Amino acid sequence: MVSDALGRALRYRWLIFWILAFGYVLVYFHRLCPAVVAVDMMRDLNAGGALTGLLGAAYFYPYALMQLPAGLLSDSWGPRNTITLFFLVAIAGSFILGFAPSVFLAIIGRTLVGLGIAMLFVPTMKVLAEWFETKEFATMTGILMAMGGLGSLIAAAPLAWVSNLIGWRMSFVAVGVLTLILAVLVWFFVRDKPQDMGFEPPMGAPKVKPEAIGLMQGVAKVVKEPFFWPVAVWFFFDCAVFFSFGGLWGGPYLIQVYGMSKGEAGRILSMLAIGMILGSPLLSYASNRVFKGRKPVLILSSTILVALTAVLAFATASIPTVGLYAVCLGLGVFSSAVVVIGFITTKELFPVQMAGTATGLVNLFPFAGGAVFQPLLGYVLEKGGQGVGGAFTLAAYRQAFLVLFVCGVIAFLASLFTRETLARQ
Repeated sequence: MVSDALGRALRYRWLIFWILAFGYVLVYFHRLCPAVVAVDMMRDLNAGGALTGLLGAAYFYPYALMQLPAGLLSDSWGPRNTITLFFLVAIAGSFILGFAPSVFLAIIGRTLVGLGIAMLFVPTMKVLAEWFETKEFATMTGILMAMGGLGSLIAAAPLAWVSNLIGWRMSFVAVGVLTLILAVLVWFFVRDKPQDMGFEPPMGAPKVKPEAIGLMQGVAKVVKEPFFWPVAVWFFFDCAVFFSFGGLWGGPYLIQVYGMSKGEAGRILSMLAIGMILGSPLLSYASNRVFKGRKPVLILSSTILVALTAVLAFATASIPTVGLYAVCLGLGVFSSAVVVIGFITTKELFPVQMAGTATGLVNLFPFAGGAVFQPLLGYVLEKGGQGVGGAFTLAAYRQAFLVLFVCGVIAFLASLFTRETLARQ
């Protein structure tokens, strides 16, 4: 029979999990939300393609830079303190973004959002490791990723509906209020480990921890590992496609090339989130049970990504509606959900003591891809010409999507040089 104390601990850890999981919804919402409201933001802020691209990418710069500090602060200051403080930064960023009179202040606001939201994932991983058994950790991480997919879903059709109702500015203000509520919940209810509540640690917690590896020593080992770099390059170019299309330019493309309303574009972009939610467990199962390897899944996904970007680049204005749904679903699976396999590959390249350092380092690259290619595509679109009402021309979108096709090809080539890691476990 479960003791009263153990029963309370088992119930309390789920309260902690769901508070943090709803925080992760915000992470993915902010990551992809500009796509649906980009046209409105360009109009109201009087911003061209390059500046709008910089606005979208402003989330990614601080997010990438804060991955290693997130681990250090989680270890030294504690996840609860870290998440609460940086959520306050994200709240300020949401309010500044919502009330920004100029694109310059909007960029500052989105930068603060990226800085604040960046400090959730790594601290949450630490909390889950403390509160849940080792055998439960993968399941809890999978549920957390699915909640991220929910955030992507909300950033599409629901955001389009809300922004039509109250405007894009008040939509971001409302998100700031929700972030404030979550920050309060984190502060009052989340605890770093069961011992903080007087509970015993979970069963299966290691009695003796492996010998620690210093941060700089770990970083040196990671960057000196030759097989780390193909995965890093793959992450950079694979996520460049997803974040550039799904996170910003997919919305304007559907609205300006196909004449869709914001709501119609949002429904199609929702397939990115559906692909994420369905794709993560599907590709994990395929890796473990069907292919019995990581590398085949990376190569197959990258091959399909090349095909999807080729459709966008060479059939830009002639894709039927069902095809647009299929392209977005495919990008959700093979350009976003597949990153789970990339992270597993990275972890399996190194000893368990270095898993955090290796994951933190490789996690710089997907966000660097978004940071570089969102404004780059904006520049290409701007140079490609604008038509009636400032809309980008079909030729401009063809040129921009040709850049994404090249990214897909490079990601495919990088996948060929990755190392199979499953057999080494």
